[in-house]
Amino acid sequence: MRFGVFYEMQLPKPWDANAEQRMFNEALDQVALADELGIDYAWAVEHHFLDEYSHCSAPEVFLATAAGRTKNIHLGHGIRQVIANYNHPARTAECISTLDLVSNGRAEFGFGEGATRLELHAFGIRAKEKRAMSIEAAEQAANMMTMTPYPGYEGKSFSMPCRNVLPKPVQKPHPPMWMACTNRDTIKVAASLGVGALAFAFVDPDEAKTWSKTYYDIIKSDQCVPIGHSVNANIAMVSAFSLHEDPEEAVRRGQQGFEFFGFALQTLVASDNVPGRSDLWGRYQASRSERAEDDAQAPGIGTPADFVDHTKSFQESGVDQVILMQQAGNNSHENICDSLRLFGDEVLPEFIADREAREQAKAEELAPYFEAALARKSKMPDLADDEIPVVYASVDKARVNEGTAN
Repeated sequence: MRFGVFYEMQLPKPWDANAEQRMFNEALDQVALADELGIDYAWAVEHHFLDEYSHCSAPEVFLATAAGRTKNIHLGHGIRQVIANYNHPARTAECISTLDLVSNGRAEFGFGEGATRLELHAFGIRAKEKRAMSIEAAEQAANMMTMTPYPGYEGKSFSMPCRNVLPKPVQKPHPPMWMACTNRDTIKVAASLGVGALAFAFVDPDEAKTWSKTYYDIIKSDQCVPIGHSVNANIAMVSAFSLHEDPEEAVRRGQQGFEFFGFALQTLVASDNVPGRSDLWGRYQASRSERAEDDAQAPGIGTPADFVDHTKSFQESGVDQVILMQQAGNNSHENICDSLRLFGDEVLPEFIADREAREQAKAEELAPYFEAALARKSKMPDLADDEIPVVYASVDKARVNEGTAN
């Protein structure tokens, strides 16, 4: 079992003048602490225009800064919005590769498409087309990171001429690829593409077991045709997270933040929103006061022993990574750090002893399936030297050589 920390950069109102700056700096301190404790991954989302819910619109900047403050933790886009309307695939390839270089090979490439009209409509993306656009862009970004030069592409959602996309990443052929998943159908899609599943849904161990079986059955079948140039067979699931030796104190510190996370997302997707005039935290508090009783204590919120049991149930279900959702709602920096230290002292040691052996056995079991999957992949052909088009220095010269110039 591997573990990660997760950042939406949530910032409920009211805000003071330094609120965003303080939030980012505290998050960087938390990632540095997670690295010291031996936590394996730090994931940052990419969202746009989602007041209070997510102020993480430039995760490449946050992750690059985190790279300079850490040594071992993997730094993951969880996820990058890869549709060309958000980020041209060449820019995605450049950013992922640069992060991999400055982190000495610790980048993780999660991709996704966005869910709210606040984002999709602003960038001119039709909801019915976003999945296909996302997969097309992610595949081409992977090609750009591996090909010298990239031959060029005429696609449905974007086109570009032959160029050598630089820099190239440390990890070969490219950093591990992941896809955002919210239900069993998207788990199937991720497996069919040969990418890791970032399961941004809160499911119980029984449902996790079903998702895991579905995912690995497809990885082992002829339905798996990799979108990238390697197969990343892993399932990561997000969990609520707040630890204290007193379980009631753990709830007091973390339960409302967890509840707000789900409330805010549902509100942004399903309700009308006025840009710059959000009141998500106020609406959440009002809805909470209307309920006769608070929501049940979330799994992942409690004592370290509770969290060990919670994690072992996911491990037995076939989950490979648990991502700790600690930066949620108004959860305080001090309490988050306290929880992380408790996790490092009392939870993490329970999962380290046999981890390498378990992962080695898994790699050996899946190796033949990976080889077969990659053999099914239809690769973009490299250009011979005499096939690489000349990019002429002037429009006039290009016109003279019309038919051979781009």
